[in-house]
Amino acid sequence: MKTMTGRTQGADSSLREVLAMAAGETAQVHGIVHTLRDLGDVRFMLLRMPQGTLQCVLTGEGPAVREGDAVRASGEVAKDERAPGGAELHVTALTVLASAAEPMPVPIGKNRMNLTLDTDLSLRFVTLRNLRRRAVFKVQEGVVRGFREALQREGFTEIHSPKIVAQNAEGGANLFRMEYFGRRAYLAQSPQFYKQAMVPVYERVFEIGPVFRAEKHNTQRHLNEYTSMDFEMGFIDSFEDVMQMETKVLQTIMQVLKTDYAPQLSLLGVTLPEVGEIPTVRFDEAKRMVSEKYHRPIRDPFDLEPEEEQLISRLFEEEYGSEFVFVTHYPSKKRPFYAADDPEDPRYTLSFDLLFRGLEVTTGGQRIHDYQTQVEKMRKKGLDPADFEGYLMIHKYGTCPHGGLGLGLERLTSRLLGENNVREACLFPRDQQRIEP
Repeated sequence: MKTMTGRTQGADSSLREVLAMAAGETAQVHGIVHTLRDLGDVRFMLLRMPQGTLQCVLTGEGPAVREGDAVRASGEVAKDERAPGGAELHVTALTVLASAAEPMPVPIGKNRMNLTLDTDLSLRFVTLRNLRRRAVFKVQEGVVRGFREALQREGFTEIHSPKIVAQNAEGGANLFRMEYFGRRAYLAQSPQFYKQAMVPVYERVFEIGPVFRAEKHNTQRHLNEYTSMDFEMGFIDSFEDVMQMETKVLQTIMQVLKTDYAPQLSLLGVTLPEVGEIPTVRFDEAKRMVSEKYHRPIRDPFDLEPEEEQLISRLFEEEYGSEFVFVTHYPSKKRPFYAADDPEDPRYTLSFDLLFRGLEVTTGGQRIHDYQTQVEKMRKKGLDPADFEGYLMIHKYGTCPHGGLGLGLERLTSRLLGENNVREACLFPRDQQRIEP
């Protein structure tokens, strides 16, 4: 009888192990054939492995091999500065484990494939094999790692809330409705209700997961499904505690990327922003500053237009040297019913957005924690508290002053990498036109 012992170490070497070997040592590796160059008496096979690529030299007779084939190769390590990583494998034995049925539809071996975005997304199962495309999502992995590591160090507990919900957390009509065993249900716009509910349980919680917005947009900044990185924290003194925590999270993210993702950042030509200090500015003051400096009339007194976000970012980078800026005290008219009003001026809320390189990447603030105050604000916004009995249990049975935020993973990644379209930072984007692959 066979038994499983948990021993996962195989006979094949990793790329890192091969590159560390001395010339003349033998190694066995596996991977996908990334590119092939046939020079007649010798063929150069670039093998795509999890940590990068390994150049393999094939000579003499051998099995037929093409780009896309999965292979196992063994041979002798040779040092060569011209090869990726400074070493190559002179293959003595090659086994094809799985064969590609057709040639590649696009040149994934090129540094830049020069495809339209629509072509790229339609062939996403293939184009993600391109090394630059692959690097984008390794960097995104680092962003998630940094977010998680920072919050775990600060005593946050990771949670996983449902994505099929009965109530609307954000207000508005941008909901995906669905039938749920004869009842109406929705895809969650955010984990807002659930992370608030968990504050009296754990005090500090975070979640990384999908959220859904049925917004009829076709812009470079919107997706109908994206990954939100949320946290909620209790016993805060003010919403500035939430901004301080996000600043610490961003500092950790940048450090993780700098330390562990330098090869990907180099391949993509990315320079990480400095996050030592992030300036803050009130919403109304930011609009005034932009209007005066760039001679732009204020058209919407209750929200920031995309052009205003860009100009605010430009102003704070030019005058304060920061690519990040917190815009605070958004009007109550444009914030959800759970946003705490500013006691000094209830027209505004104790809330904020974080702008990064011209784009809003975070929305957060302090929440209402008093039961009666929450009920009154619901009614003021034309909502029936009876429709939110479950949510109001949080307040009715006791909670603490708390606040939190939601940070868009794809938006942050696209800004970090200098991409103009948020779809470039989403593995398989979902928008009004696209529901596959």
